Amino acid sequence: MKKSELRTPCYVVQERKLRENLEILREIREETGCHIATASGLHEARLGYEEMGKENHIFSPAYKEEEMPEILRMCDHIVFNSPAQFRKYKNLVRGYETRTVGQEENSKTAGLSAKKAGGRSMGLRINPECSTQEGHAIYDPCAPYSRLGTTLERLQAELTEEEICELDGLHFHTLCEQNSDDLATTLRAVEEKFGRYLSRMKWVNFGGGHHITREDYDRELLKKCIRHVKDTYGVEVYLEPGEAVALNAGELITEVLEIVDNGMKIAILDTSAACHMPDVLEMPYRPPLKGAASTEDADLRENKCVYRLAGPTCLAGDVIGDYVFDHPLQCGERLVFQDMAIYTMVKTNTFNGMNLPDIVLEKEDGECEIVRTFGYEDFKSRL
Repeated sequence: MKKSELRTPCYVVQERKLRENLEILREIREETGCHIATASGLHEARLGYEEMGKENHIFSPAYKEEEMPEILRMCDHIVFNSPAQFRKYKNLVRGYETRTVGQEENSKTAGLSAKKAGGRSMGLRINPECSTQEGHAIYDPCAPYSRLGTTLERLQAELTEEEICELDGLHFHTLCEQNSDDLATTLRAVEEKFGRYLSRMKWVNFGGGHHITREDYDRELLKKCIRHVKDTYGVEVYLEPGEAVALNAGELITEVLEIVDNGMKIAILDTSAACHMPDVLEMPYRPPLKGAASTEDADLRENKCVYRLAGPTCLAGDVIGDYVFDHPLQCGERLVFQDMAIYTMVKTNTFNGMNLPDIVLEKEDGECEIVRTFGYEDFKSRL
C-alpha cells in the first residue's frame, strides 16, 4: 500500500530511519565497548526475552513477590530502586538455580540455551541529586522528593559495607531527551558522591534519556564519558537509549473532520491528544507537524492561517496545539505529525470509545505494510 491509501488515524513507523538510528548506536558500541541495553517492567522484559533473545535487564521502583520467579528466569540484570528492595530479594537472586534456559523454553528462545539461569547480576539505582532539566519535573528523576533512586545519604545509612560489596553494579537515570553535556554534568556528580563505590562494581549503567541519534548530539563527548568510566574504574558501561532507537522514525497521520470558529479557527481531527499522544497533555509539549509551524516559532504578524488542532473526544482540553499553515485547511485534508514512534503506541487509550490508530511499517522502498489494526472488540476487551 501507499501512504495515501492508509486509513486514518495511523502510526507509520519508518524502517529506513530505524536502521539509520541503529547504525549510529552500533557505532557507539563498537568504538567504546559499551553495551546497549534497556531496563523495564515485567512485560517489556518478557517481550525482549521472547522476541530478541539477548541480554535482558529490568528495573522497577518496587517488585511484586509473585513476579520474581518469572523475572529471575528471564532477566540477566535486576536493578533495585532502594536498599530495602535489595535486602528483601538479594538472597533469592543469589540462590536462584534452575536448569538451563534452553531446556525449558520453546524454539523461539532456543538461542539462549548456552546461558545459565543462575548467576543473575544485581544493581542499585542511585540518585546523584543533580538535576539538569528545565521546567519538566514530571520527567526529572532528580527533582525534590523523587521516588526514583537512592541518594548517598540513604545508601550509607541503610546498607552496610558488606552489603554494598554484594552489589554488581550501580545504575543512574537522570536525563530526558538531552545532550551529552548534561550526561557529563551528571557523571561528575556521580563520581563526586559515589566514586568510592564505583571501582567495587562490575558495571555502571548510564540509564536512558540520551538523544544520541539527534542531529546536534555530541557523540564524541558521549564516547569520552564512556571511556573515562571504563578506564578509571575498570567496569563495563551500559546505556539505555530507548528513545534514540526510534527518534524521528515515525509519523501519526490524521484527517481534518471539521473546522469551527470560536474566536479562532479550530480544526477537529480524527486523532486525539488524550488518547493517541498523551505526552502532549502530560509534559506538555507540541509535536512537530509536517508543512506547518508552531505559533511559538512563527511570525504571526504575517498574513498566515492559524489553527488550533484538537481531538474529537468530550474532553474540553483535548487540544494538540496551535499551528501556522501557509493555506486554509479543508475538511478531508490529511496532516502528518512527526516523531511519533516513541511514547505513543504504548500509551494509547480508548477513552470515549476512541479507536486506536492502525500500526503501519513503511519499508525502505516506500511501500507500507499494515502490522496491526484495532476495532470495537479491542475497546470492549479492555473494560
